[in-house]
Amino acid sequence: MWHTGADADAYVGVAVDVVVIGAGQAGLSSAYHLTRAGLDHVVLDHAPRPGGAWQFRWPSLTYGKVHGMHALPGMELTGADPLRPSSEVVGEYFAAYEDRFGLRVLRPVDVSAVREGDGGRLRVETSAGVWSARTLINATGTWDRPFWPRYPGQETFRGRQLHTADYPGPREFAGARVIVVGGGTSAVQHLLEIAEVAAETTWVTRRPPVFRDGGFGEAEGRAAVALVDERVRRGLPPQSVVSVTGLPLNEAVRAGLASGVLDRRPVFDRITATGAAWADGSRVDADVILWATGFRAAVDHLAPLRLREPGGGIRVEGTRAVRDERIHLVGYGPSASTIGANRAGGAAARQIRRLLTRERTATPVP
Repeated sequence: MWHTGADADAYVGVAVDVVVIGAGQAGLSSAYHLTRAGLDHVVLDHAPRPGGAWQFRWPSLTYGKVHGMHALPGMELTGADPLRPSSEVVGEYFAAYEDRFGLRVLRPVDVSAVREGDGGRLRVETSAGVWSARTLINATGTWDRPFWPRYPGQETFRGRQLHTADYPGPREFAGARVIVVGGGTSAVQHLLEIAEVAAETTWVTRRPPVFRDGGFGEAEGRAAVALVDERVRRGLPPQSVVSVTGLPLNEAVRAGLASGVLDRRPVFDRITATGAAWADGSRVDADVILWATGFRAAVDHLAPLRLREPGGGIRVEGTRAVRDERIHLVGYGPSASTIGANRAGGAAARQIRRLLTRERTATPVP
C-alpha cells in the first residue's frame, strides 16, 4: 500500500484501466471490487491519512453516536469502543482495510481536473502529475464542499461564523450565545452538545423539522433512496438520503424537545452586527453562528468533461454518467449512504469490466 506523495511520484504518467478518486467508503468499496475483478487501477486520495471524511469529524462525535455506519465489503468492523471518537475508530478501520486487501492508495494527491486525453483515454491531472485512464470512478463525496448560504448583513456580524466542517466540539462555545442554522442530524447533534455549556442557543431552519418515530426498515430505506435517485435521473443536484428520511426521534432528541433546546424558529431575514433579526421585528443576540447547512457534491474537477445537465446536476443511470459511459459516480446521490456506496462500488466495477471487455473485443488485432 502507498501512503505518501513521494510514493505517488513513482507512478506519475502510468496508464491504468481505472483511476478511483477518493478513498472514503465509496472509493475503498470500489477498489475492493475492482481488485476482485482483476482490473488494473489506482486510488488517488487527497487526505493525509486513511479514514476518508471521517478523519475530519469533531472529537465529540464518538462511534456510539454514529448513525448507519455500514462495514466495508469483505471485512467487518467489530469490537469498536462506542466512547472513542469516530474519527479514530473509522480511520483505523479504513487503514486496516487498505492493508488487508493490498489496495493501492496514493496520498496525499489532489486531483485538479479530468480532461479528454489521447486515444479515447482520460487525462487525470493531479498535484503529483498526470495519470492516463480508460475509465474513472469518482468517489469524492461532499466533505470538501461545505455549503454556506448567504443572507443580508452576513458580512457585518462581529462574532464568529463557522461551518459543521470546522466544528471543534462543544467546549469552545462555553458561555457563548450560539445560533445553529440547519435542519439536519448534524444541527441537532451540535445543539444538544452546545446547550450543555453555552449561555444560550437558538435553532433556526428553513423548513419545520420532521422527526421520525419508530423503526426505519428496508422498505423505508428503499423509498428514501428512490426519492434521491429520481432527482439524479432528472439531472438535478442530489439531495442526501438523510434529507428525505427525517430526524430519528431517539432518547437524546426527546430530551432536547422536552427541555426546549430543540424549539425551532424559522430562519431569520437578515444578520446584524450582533446577531440576527426577523421580519416581525424580533431579534436574537449571538456571539457565534454555526452553519450546519450541509454539503454539496465535490465534482468541480470533472467540469472539463461537461457532464452537468441544465438542472445543475450530473445525470446518472446506476453509477454511470449518462453523458460519458467511462465515468462512474459512487457515493453520489442515491449511493451516498455507507451501504449504498458499498453496493454502488460493486455495480461500477461490473459495468466497467463489461465496457473494457467490449472495447478489447472490438479492437482489431494488427
